[in-house]
Amino acid sequence: MNTLYFGDNLNVLEKHIADESVDLVYLDPPFNSNRDHNVLFKEQSGHESPAQIKAFGDTWNWAGAMEAWERFYELCPNAKVIELMHGFHDAIGENDVMAYLVMMAPRLYQLHRVLKPTGSLYLHCDSTASGYLRLILDCLFSPKNFQNEIIWKRTSSHNDAKRRYGRVSDTIYYFTKSYDQFTFNVQYTAHSDAYLEKFYRFVEEGTGRRYSIGDLNSPHPRPNLTYDYKGYSPHANGWRISREKMEKLDAEGRLHFPTKPTGRIRLKRFLDEMPGTPVSNVWTDILPVQSQSKERLGYPTQKPISLLERIISTSSNPGDLVLDPFCGCGTAIVAAHKLDGQWIGVDITPIAVSLVQQRLFDSFGAIDIRHKSKSSLVDLPTFAVEGLPTDMAGARLLYEKDSIHKDFEMWAVGLVPAIPQEKKGADFGIDGVAYFQDNPKKPSKAVVQVKGGHVTAAQIRDLRGVMAREKAQLGFFITLEPPTQAMKNEAAAAGYYQPTSGVGRRVESIQIRTIEELLEGRMFDFPLYRTNVSFKEAERLQKEQGQGEFEL
Repeated sequence: MNTLYFGDNLNVLEKHIADESVDLVYLDPPFNSNRDHNVLFKEQSGHESPAQIKAFGDTWNWAGAMEAWERFYELCPNAKVIELMHGFHDAIGENDVMAYLVMMAPRLYQLHRVLKPTGSLYLHCDSTASGYLRLILDCLFSPKNFQNEIIWKRTSSHNDAKRRYGRVSDTIYYFTKSYDQFTFNVQYTAHSDAYLEKFYRFVEEGTGRRYSIGDLNSPHPRPNLTYDYKGYSPHANGWRISREKMEKLDAEGRLHFPTKPTGRIRLKRFLDEMPGTPVSNVWTDILPVQSQSKERLGYPTQKPISLLERIISTSSNPGDLVLDPFCGCGTAIVAAHKLDGQWIGVDITPIAVSLVQQRLFDSFGAIDIRHKSKSSLVDLPTFAVEGLPTDMAGARLLYEKDSIHKDFEMWAVGLVPAIPQEKKGADFGIDGVAYFQDNPKKPSKAVVQVKGGHVTAAQIRDLRGVMAREKAQLGFFITLEPPTQAMKNEAAAAGYYQPTSGVGRRVESIQIRTIEELLEGRMFDFPLYRTNVSFKEAERLQKEQGQGEFEL
């Protein structure tokens, strides 16, 4: 079963993924201390949202890594890696980079464990820590199982080229678990224009098909294959094919006849039947996700689906299991699903898991298996979600998991769904913002507040003030506990919102929903059905039946 996990990927790997069960691992972990590599959203204006869900906030901080370092022998019981990490510790000290390596090494150890003997791993990184990560992988996989260092040119220019060369590429390390038993389906790119002009300069009349010509002369004397054909004489060594084969090729239009009678008949090789140029380890033909691209969802670190399709097509076959332990916005998951593979995705932020669910629905119509019974479309593809609440008991457990309730609030915001926000105080901040399209000029705004404990009418009055401050048209209040009658009265006193465009129904300005109601499908009301535009709808995709090597 295709599965999304919410949680720390180290715990998920240890508890839920069996030894030697995965065919392909792709991971694109946070790797740059100067950027926030977490779920970073964009506002409707295109500017970065103040919401930065720092899921890995302590991975670049030695204080946050000290406990893991003290338990490193337990977390990563590989003698070579332990020795290497102590060397790193002695060489570079206790700093942010060392903290990152302490976080990554146990996860790479677990990923090596879950790979099948025929499996492959692709680690996507940049120059910040790539050299250290390569050595950890050498210890785990053995240097002989290092296959390639792939260089992906992710952009053509960069504004950091002032006192050094511009950083325009990422590194992808490709390792296999065994030396010679692994899946590798050769991929091809189109030939360059210069190559076509040089080698495919002939164009067939009538069809317009480009072709090159090949020799039909025998390399060695063959008297039994020395014959004239349609007035053309063979080479002194004879033809390399029989008359019967020559006639068959002629009937198929695969012979190139010279204009001079002294010339030689040659074989046509049509361009549209050739696979192209085998892909090398330098990838310049895959563009980053452009600002106007249909697949762009607003994540600054979003990778193009064509990049993941190349990796998955090369190192797996239909039905194989693909694992992405840092799945983020879910590109690897979507690519695996499109290519008819099985998949597992893990993310430490509940909002990310919620949005990957939405992306799977937008792209393929796939739904959480828990909602299958609620759907009239019984043939929809399904996947499982683990680690997020499905009922009130689970919601309460998530709320009680930590004292600041961050995961609970992000999960609840994801039920809207809305863009999570950094709260500016206990009572007057907002947990999320949702945008809805009720006029063609500018999206309107709804602010979201989440409360898990004791709730009062005063909180609804505070929400009215926040709406005024944020110039929001709607206020959504999510509560774990049932609202009081006084709260309902306070919400009703806020009146209704009617779109000024005249299109759409009027809805309550302040709406209260309990977690139980949201889980049962009673969502917030927008003026127009399906007008929540907080997140861009993913492009609709078609699953491909089969992938892999070209047949020549």
